[in-house]
Amino acid sequence: CYSSIPWGWYVGFISRQFRQRMVKSSHLGNLCRDAKTHRQSSLRQRLIKHKCRSNDDTATLVLLRGDGSVQRPDGSTKPLQLVRGETAKATSDVPPGLYGTDDGFIALNLVEAETQLAALSQTDLPENLTPNSYQIGGQIEFSNSLIFAAACLFILDCLAVLWMSGAMRRLVIRPAAASLVIATSLILPSSDFVSFAQAQNTDIDYAATLTTRIAYVKTGISDVDEISLAGMRGLTQYLIARTALEPGAPVGLNIESDELAFYSLIYWPIDERAAIPSAQAIANIDAYMKNGGTIVFDTKDEAIGVLGGTSSSPAARKLQALLADLDIPALEPVPENHVLTKSFYLLDSFPGRFAGGDLWVEASRSSAADQGRVVSRGDGVSSIMITSNDFAGAWAVDEQYHPLLPTVPGDPLQRNYAFRVGVNLMMYALTGNYKSDQVHLPTIIERLGQ
Repeated sequence: CYSSIPWGWYVGFISRQFRQRMVKSSHLGNLCRDAKTHRQSSLRQRLIKHKCRSNDDTATLVLLRGDGSVQRPDGSTKPLQLVRGETAKATSDVPPGLYGTDDGFIALNLVEAETQLAALSQTDLPENLTPNSYQIGGQIEFSNSLIFAAACLFILDCLAVLWMSGAMRRLVIRPAAASLVIATSLILPSSDFVSFAQAQNTDIDYAATLTTRIAYVKTGISDVDEISLAGMRGLTQYLIARTALEPGAPVGLNIESDELAFYSLIYWPIDERAAIPSAQAIANIDAYMKNGGTIVFDTKDEAIGVLGGTSSSPAARKLQALLADLDIPALEPVPENHVLTKSFYLLDSFPGRFAGGDLWVEASRSSAADQGRVVSRGDGVSSIMITSNDFAGAWAVDEQYHPLLPTVPGDPLQRNYAFRVGVNLMMYALTGNYKSDQVHLPTIIERLGQ
């Protein structure tokens, strides 16, 4: 269909299209040249303006700190003054940094490339300057003073306890002795006091104070001591399993030579074959009970009337002979509302391997005769307990924690109740009579109702 169109028309059409494209290309090139020329002119004008301002003040952009970091200037920094033909130098008023704006800035260095750094010599220092070296701050020893202050506070605390318990009425101090004590405490230096204290009792193993332990008295009779050790081992395991207390391994004590003050409860089995303690042992026992310790004497014979003198058992007579040299307060069977009945478990009896004997404790101090006994404790905890139910025999277990001795009578629950008695004894010796506080009464009544 295109054959009818002359060839000359085609040539003319193509020529016109080519000329139009050339015109457009020429116009685009002119626009690019104009834009480039405009940018160069703008940059040239800014450089001219910057040079024209070379004699003006240049504001601070950032400052260089001594550790090499940069910081923004504060109001105390002065602007950099540029003078034609002169090199700017850093001063205290114009510290090193960058001066100018974000469009153009000048770097002011602390030193130049040709600057030589040299150590400061002694001759460069002023004559009135005294050199001095670095010194470590002196130390002040406070240990002796703190120990002396702690001893004073301990004495005040003991006096407060004696006053609250009423023992101050029975305490008689001779004026001469009191004056001697006061004068010695004032004259004796604290360091000498510490040295004297450290020199005393160097053979005592104070590691026993780090862990609570149940102690028993060694009688020197092998079968009795083995049962005592096994019984204390069984009670220790029961305490760990049933309470938050985790005692250490039980320990056997020699009354004459071992320190008793580290143990809050001591179990003493009475055997007719054992020898009567010496005067030194009796003095240790007396001091232990006066200072807050509790001893459980166990005749292990289920005898009735051990303390009344009606018992004829050899163990009972041995116990009476032992207690004859001690200032023992009046005793009574555990009353119904005694703290021992509720110190941990609620108990109405105190069985051991036997169940027929009573547990005797210090009677309540209601009579005037008991007020003068020094064995009585201000916290209400009995310093002496006596039983004939063989507690250690009920607690005794072997290495696999199997019972060693049967209970009499053979009640399967009797051994469990005997362990509960041991827990109550331990908690009573450790915590005192706090369970007698009225705040515990609602909880105890609720448990009794259950």
